[in-house]
Amino acid sequence: MLVHLSVHNYAIVEHLDLELDRGMSVITGETGAGKSIMLDALGLTLGDRADSGVVRPGADKADILATFDLADIPEAHAWLAERDLDTDGPCILRRVITAEGRSRGYINGTPCPLGDLKALGELLIDIHSQHEHQSLLKTDTHRRLLDEYAGATDLARQVQLAAQRWRQTRLELERLSNSGDEQRARHQLLSYQLEELENLGLGENELEQLEQEHKNLTNAETLLGICRQVVEQCSESDSGNVLNALTVSLNRLSSIGNSSGSLGEATNLLASAQIQVEEAVGELNRFLDHFDADPARLQQLEERLDAIYTLARKHRIQPFELAAMQQTLLDEIETLDANDESIERLGEELQSFARHYQEKAQELSQLRQQAATSLASAVEQEIQRLGMPGGRFTIELRANSSDELLPNGLEQVELLVSANPGQPLKALAKVASGGELSRISLAIQVITAQTSRVPTLVFDEVDVGIGGPTAEIVGQLLRRLGERGQVLTVTHLPQVAAQGHQHLFVHKVRGSDATHTAVSKLGKNERVEEVARMLGGIDLTKESLAHAKKMVVTAKA
Repeated sequence: MLVHLSVHNYAIVEHLDLELDRGMSVITGETGAGKSIMLDALGLTLGDRADSGVVRPGADKADILATFDLADIPEAHAWLAERDLDTDGPCILRRVITAEGRSRGYINGTPCPLGDLKALGELLIDIHSQHEHQSLLKTDTHRRLLDEYAGATDLARQVQLAAQRWRQTRLELERLSNSGDEQRARHQLLSYQLEELENLGLGENELEQLEQEHKNLTNAETLLGICRQVVEQCSESDSGNVLNALTVSLNRLSSIGNSSGSLGEATNLLASAQIQVEEAVGELNRFLDHFDADPARLQQLEERLDAIYTLARKHRIQPFELAAMQQTLLDEIETLDANDESIERLGEELQSFARHYQEKAQELSQLRQQAATSLASAVEQEIQRLGMPGGRFTIELRANSSDELLPNGLEQVELLVSANPGQPLKALAKVASGGELSRISLAIQVITAQTSRVPTLVFDEVDVGIGGPTAEIVGQLLRRLGERGQVLTVTHLPQVAAQGHQHLFVHKVRGSDATHTAVSKLGKNERVEEVARMLGGIDLTKESLAHAKKMVVTAKA
């Protein structure tokens, strides 16, 4: 529970330290004294948004600190342990807002994002505001209240996630399926093109070799003439040839008998040249012996090259790019085949998600049906006590007619009410007046709070629009809630204030140059005086004091 609240330089609060106890603590004070400011400050420690306007004028920052005893909140202990934020002592939430608008949050002294403050705060405290009854006009609120009462919040979230997964998978499957005809046509075209390339069977470096051989055959006469001329000049010419000249030169140098120095090197080079010329002549003779200027071979080459060039022109690429294109076509066909496999896989996943959704949604429906009867009966009983005798209340579950798997489950949830005897049940928004709506809201909040695992409940002027004997019943309801944990109630009604286990009085302290808010914990006599003031105004009379004392004593009894 909340054991301590410390507020510094927030709005008109300069400094406030508040110790809180179990049971029902009522918070009263004149309008504008700052009752709601305390709860707003508490909300900041629970992750609410803030801006620089909340900093008290003249201060550089606002600093709010809330301390909680976690003895009865194992969920909060587990949440802190998972994040290495747990301590042996109480849990301290802190929020700092600077005058420049910067905000920092802390859990047990460790900086943390606001999302963590909010997540932990939901386990520690539950705040019901005076405007909450307006949300009762929305069917989303009806469903949320029923799921919370049924203890099915986590299950409802699972159903929502299952519906989202099913919808995402269906959209992806539709996208792939709708493009199926186009993809099949594309697959057919690619397969035909790939078959052409495979039938061509272009080998590695084949194009280069074919072009060289074709060039040789096309220039066969010229090539043969040049080769014969070179052979003759190197070895067969009667008027002198290269080999003969090299032989004569080597003989003359050898006759000198001096093989040292430059002469020896020259002799070696000439000998090497002689060998290389002889080898070159041998290669040329082998080429001449084996060269076949067959016209049929030339025709074969031209037909093969024409097939390669024609296919390259067809695809508007260079002939040497055909091999790369063949691999590209193969890759794209594999991708299209993978899409077909994806369609099959997504179809199986869609069926699996649908089965999972139906399983969880059926389980949620059963919990809703069981809880709807119990909650409706309890709320009907409370609204009759709260000044609506003969009023009826029910929760209608209407099956969805859509074939879609909806994130909210298999049914629509709507609250129906009959404010007066003899009137038919109708939708809440069409029946309830403002006062009736606030009473119904209060009844629902009190009933659902009884099943809440959160030990600290805050009610911020939820009794607006209620008075007379009904106000006393409201006070009794809130006191009853306080006996199971901790309840903080901001109220203007003396009937409610008299029911509290503790009484906090919020007032303004006016100095010579500034005004700030202060909170006092009232003793027995002070409390009677405050209830009397709420009953009769500023001037206290014996009658109002006696009435107030009787109300306080009766509440304790």
